[in-house]
Amino acid sequence: MDAAQTRRVLGLLGLGVRARNAIVGVDRVREAVKRGTVRVAVVARDASPNSRQKIEGLLAGRGVPMLYVEDAAALGGSAGRETTTVIGVIDRQLAEGILTVARPATGDRET
Repeated sequence: MDAAQTRRVLGLLGLGVRARNAIVGVDRVREAVKRGTVRVAVVARDASPNSRQKIEGLLAGRGVPMLYVEDAAALGGSAGRETTTVIGVIDRQLAEGILTVARPATGDRET
């Protein structure tokens, strides 16, 4: 994702957390993934390898789409926390909106 896409995704995540349509933290997201309620997860690239390993394997195994942001502080800030490794979106419409924002532009326009 480029910087503009990242800002938009973080903004949507913040709205989702406040509306209780997204959950924050490795343990809570892992539980929700096991229940099958997570639609998309956003993971911080700079999180500890142990934390990332805990969540990435489970997400991949369950077929949950993952997006990455560079900074755990920015990801946590969107949820009103200092830092966080992962935010899981449980609302279908919010997840679709985030995936739409994060999709890279396809094709170049010819003028």
